[in-house]
Formats: sequence, C-alpha cells, structure tokens
Amino acid sequence: MSRVCQVTGKRLMVGNNVSHSKRRTKRRFYPNLFKKKFYYQEEDRWVTLRVSASGIRLINKKGLHTVLKDAKNSGYLSVY
Repeated sequence: MSRVCQVTGKRLMVGNNVSHSKRRTKRRFYPNLFKKKFYYQEEDRWVTLRVSASGIRLINKKGLHTVLKDAKNSGYLSVY
C-alpha cells in the first residue's frame, strides 16, 4: 500500500538534506498518515481510511460524507 492520503491526496515528496558545508543528499518527506476508522452515518457502517492529519481535520470540519464525495471526484478515493 502506497503512502498516499485517501482524502487530500498528499504523497511522498523528495528534497535535499543540506549539511553545514552545504553538501546536498537526497531525502524523502513522508506524509503524516494514520489508519483511522470513521462511522459513516449515511450508509450506517464503519469506514477505514488512510488519512493524513490535515485530512482528519478536514473531516471534522466539513463532515465525512462531503469529504468522501470530494475525494472520489478528485480521484484520490476509488472504493467508497
């Protein structure tokens, strides 16, 4: 399973480690992902999502139904 948020689409980014002497080596920035269960009232069931911390905040703000609908339209989510 790849490290992609199913709500916001955040994924791995690549950058540089910069030492004191300004020598650059490649590094990876991973998204802050959690495997979390949410209760989906419209379908009366539990849904398990792999979401980032900002995705959890977005679900708390907008509601699970609208966030899942937007994620499906954006192409981040295929199952629900």
